[in-house]
Amino acid sequence: MSVTDPHSTATPMPGMASGDSGIADVAESRPLRKDVVKRFVRNPLAMLGLGFIVLLVVVAIFADVIAPYGFKESTEPRVSRAGPGTDHWFGTDTVGYDVFSRVVYGARVSLKIGIVATSLILVLGVLFGAAAGFFGGWIDSFLMRITDIFLAIPYIILAISIATVFGRSENAIIIVLGLTGWLPLARIVRSSFLGLKQLEYVEAATSLGFSRKRIMFGHMLPNALQPVIVYGTVSIGSVILSEAALSFLGVGPQNPTPAWGLMVAEAGAGSLASASHMLFFPAFAIFLTVLSFVFVGDGLRDALDPKLK
Repeated sequence: MSVTDPHSTATPMPGMASGDSGIADVAESRPLRKDVVKRFVRNPLAMLGLGFIVLLVVVAIFADVIAPYGFKESTEPRVSRAGPGTDHWFGTDTVGYDVFSRVVYGARVSLKIGIVATSLILVLGVLFGAAAGFFGGWIDSFLMRITDIFLAIPYIILAISIATVFGRSENAIIIVLGLTGWLPLARIVRSSFLGLKQLEYVEAATSLGFSRKRIMFGHMLPNALQPVIVYGTVSIGSVILSEAALSFLGVGPQNPTPAWGLMVAEAGAGSLASASHMLFFPAFAIFLTVLSFVFVGDGLRDALDPKLK
């Protein structure tokens, strides 16, 4: 009878691991979101843009504390078109309003228009694009022909026509920009859904009897969010820029709303030569805000791209 030595070590069978043997060769997996955040943080321009956006949000929230005057409060004594100085850092406008105060309050208006209008753009673009890409057939043709018709109409003419119906308030501008900005996103989402519809997990979900709503928004949409997130981030800056363009054409918010675009339009109407500060400061605020959102959008695009991992 043979006796087995209790101190002897048995040779592990092929394919089996003993203790930690072989485990060190396997890299520990990390959640995808951690990789995305890490790549985003390493992008200096994206972090710079995010920092300015956070600063802008803080300014918008605490505008009542930061601004020395109300946005429709004339300075005392009333001094119109005064240049920048110790009393008025950004000078005054034609009515005697403090330009610095109106730029600070304008952050609220621009962020409201940019965020709410972009939310409307995302909802309409995702719904139309997802329906067209998922169902295909006559539904796809019908929705895309509607999109083509609106894309064929010049943007400015379409925006002015809608603004004529809804008026020139902040909410009207949000509706105008929301109803005219979803068209490119619908095509992007449609393209993503057309590709995803051919994948095996969608066919498996269909064979298991899942509802179309669950397959579209529970399985396919999460895998199509990368271009949507990037488009939404960049769209906020584009909406703010579009509001400025509409205000310059006379169909944006009306006084005394402290909209940056309206301030630029008023400065360009006849005060540019004698009071250039009225144009420079709101225009520079628009420039920095749009550029910051573009930087963040580019950073998100790079961070979400698995090829750049």
